[in-house]
Amino acid sequence: MTTFRRVYGSHPLHLLTMIAGFALCGYVITTLGPAALWNPRTWWQSIVVWFAAAVVVHDLVLYPLYTLADRILGLSRRIPVRVPLLNHLRVPALATALTFVVFAPGILRQGAPTYTAATGLTQEPFLGRWLLLVAAMFATSAAVYAVRLARARRSATAPPR
Repeated sequence: MTTFRRVYGSHPLHLLTMIAGFALCGYVITTLGPAALWNPRTWWQSIVVWFAAAVVVHDLVLYPLYTLADRILGLSRRIPVRVPLLNHLRVPALATALTFVVFAPGILRQGAPTYTAATGLTQEPFLGRWLLLVAAMFATSAAVYAVRLARARRSATAPPR
């Protein structure tokens, strides 16, 4: 096992996961066909172009931004507190970003005519509901933080047995 790790650089499960991922990618390409991934009439609508753009935008724009935000939040570790605040901000912020990515077309009202034709509904409630979800996630995190802070204070003031 140590020889494998020294040669490969990681655990064998990592290699197995990578092989499975590449196999899945190959299966998708052979099932859909390369023509489905590239639109020669309007190149910017191609799946390949969008995937490449997503990788570039994430790696060159988004990653530095949320790394900077995390570093700024990480400065709070230097302040001595009984219960760290960092993860109580990280978790709802990550959940907010992920739910926005999932529901962005509805929140931004993209494809409204198609959505209305398919469902008979409008996209108006998406933004309000997403904002309520975000508020609920941060409120829940704040409540959990308050409970943890109260328990830490109670244990600090309790007389030793």
